[in-house]
Amino acid sequence: MVINVLIFYDISSNEKRAKLHRFLKEIGINTQKSVFECEVSNEQLEMIIKKCKVLIDRDTDSILIYKICSRCIRNVQLSGKGIKFERTEYMIL
Repeated sequence: MVINVLIFYDISSNEKRAKLHRFLKEIGINTQKSVFECEVSNEQLEMIIKKCKVLIDRDTDSILIYKICSRCIRNVQLSGKGIKFERTEYMIL
């Protein structure tokens, strides 16, 4: 099952922020500076949550992960030069 998630982060350490950015770039689309939109499995989501817990300083940092239903994704409105996430259908041979 595929889950759509939005991941927002605010990390004070440049090194940790860059590490998380590189990690998430392999999984989703970087639609704004500290925002990623991802299509993930339950297992991938658990892996993301574990990685986030390792990287953050609970006193200064925050990471928000929102599950978004497919109906909500279709209703996204875009203004300006942002990227609208659209699910792609593909097959790996």
